[in-house]
Amino acid sequence: MKKTSLLTWLLAAGVATSAVAQAPEKIKVKTKRKAKTEVTATPVMETAAPAAATDLPQGYAETITQADLRQHLSVLASDAYEGRETGEKGQKMAADYIAKQFADLGLKGPVTGSDNPYLQHFTMVRSSWADGATMKIGTTSYKWLTDFYAFGGNGFQQETSVQPVFAGYGIEQDGYSDYAALGDVKGKDLLILLGEPQTDKGTALLGKDGQNSKWGQDYRAKLTLAAQKGARSVIFVDFNPNSNFEKLAARMTPYISRPSIAFKEASQTTRPTAYFVSPALGYKLLGTTAPAVTKYTAGVSKAAKPTASPFKVAKVLVKAPKKTEDFTTENVLGYLEGTDKKDEIMVLSAHYDHIGIINGEVHNGADDDGSGTVTVLEMAQAFVKAKAEGHGPRRSILFLTVTGEEKGLLGSEYYTDHPIFPLASTVVDLNTDMVGRTDKDHEGKGDYVYVIGSDKLSSELHTILQAQNDKYTKMDLDFRFNDPEDPNRFYYRSDHYNFAKHRIPVAFFFNGVHDDYHGAGDEVEKIEFPKMEKRARLVFYTAWDLANRDQRIVVDSNKK
Repeated sequence: MKKTSLLTWLLAAGVATSAVAQAPEKIKVKTKRKAKTEVTATPVMETAAPAAATDLPQGYAETITQADLRQHLSVLASDAYEGRETGEKGQKMAADYIAKQFADLGLKGPVTGSDNPYLQHFTMVRSSWADGATMKIGTTSYKWLTDFYAFGGNGFQQETSVQPVFAGYGIEQDGYSDYAALGDVKGKDLLILLGEPQTDKGTALLGKDGQNSKWGQDYRAKLTLAAQKGARSVIFVDFNPNSNFEKLAARMTPYISRPSIAFKEASQTTRPTAYFVSPALGYKLLGTTAPAVTKYTAGVSKAAKPTASPFKVAKVLVKAPKKTEDFTTENVLGYLEGTDKKDEIMVLSAHYDHIGIINGEVHNGADDDGSGTVTVLEMAQAFVKAKAEGHGPRRSILFLTVTGEEKGLLGSEYYTDHPIFPLASTVVDLNTDMVGRTDKDHEGKGDYVYVIGSDKLSSELHTILQAQNDKYTKMDLDFRFNDPEDPNRFYYRSDHYNFAKHRIPVAFFFNGVHDDYHGAGDEVEKIEFPKMEKRARLVFYTAWDLANRDQRIVVDSNKK
């Protein structure tokens, strides 16, 4: 799953504007020493036979077992798969493994014109920062990865004179706009403060109940808004005295030095580059001092709205060249045809990519999102078994495992922009992303799962999954992240969102973040398989109902 907040967004290396993994020609990989993992999986054993026909879904749900989940996950999240970095060897191995599982189950490969009907290939562009990036103000030169660094966009291939426009905090929402006094900023370069205005009590002015808003949590919200305004680039500066730019830059260097990826067609368009500069460089750009900046921010807090800027922004010469190369990656699809309602499609999705090798350590992503991927495999087995025994789903099911999620939901975006089955016929997407662990808020408590987005487009979907949980799994369903003011913005951070954008009802099943999130410690031995089994079964029960009910669920809401 994609990361959020300034530091964690940057460290996640998982957004379109962030750095992602490079495939060096040669790399000395340090893998973690642990019990030897068999990489070639033996066929998954059939487990429990269905119960009496009076409760078919329960019988087939019981074929989703801890043992089977562990068997698949021990392959996909092994060191041999090198962290499943998009476009790299391990991701290709994972795609082949999943495709083989779908084929062995007897699912149809629905992709026409592909060398493998289970694989939906698409072309991406990998770009990385070249040597020689500099910033100059007057006769003073500032160093790359010491005084500034950057993410995304096309940079400046040649030294370019830039006259930044100060845009305050770079915020625009009802009752507050840093852009109102600026006029048209299309093609301009903006200088924006990180963070957000505070009240006189030290809480976020624009947040809910004193909590930080999206503007304070995630620089990307500001970058997205600047892009919508047509800005050419954005220079961010953090004057918070508790921040340590030098330490952050050193920590970020391995990530910044790795390539970012984008769709080939998107790489030809202009996207704003995000530059992050040190406080010292920030003061030079603003032509000011720390006390003057403090006075300005205090004035904004007191007025509770943007105030006139006293700063005279300096011109800066910027050179930030990039180098690019094309590569191919793929989504993996398995199709199970329905019966009397086969023209209606239900999607069961998960992303199988992760973040690869960082600083010589394999990041195996057992929870993120090996857990969701193997859940999809197990649900596929259960539905195939049901069909073989004469109880196949009425609606057709697309088992969809996508790549590029960690780089900005790219695989699911590609599928929804190039659907194999019409989106108008797609009834729902149930997305599983991280269902194998426990977050801090639920430690020592009973079984739970966060469900996100189920109330956004279809009230029926929200009611159905609660009914299935009440009948079968009886977990605590935590809906807290459905709050539109949730600063984590989880609803926008996994693959279901690309279906929701097209007004297809979605539900996202999630265990929350933990200390190993996007870390090298996200390993199979830390997965809590009893909880994972129960969560997987809840998704299956919900899917069974949706696949077999008389009427497709209605779209009767438009919550954001």
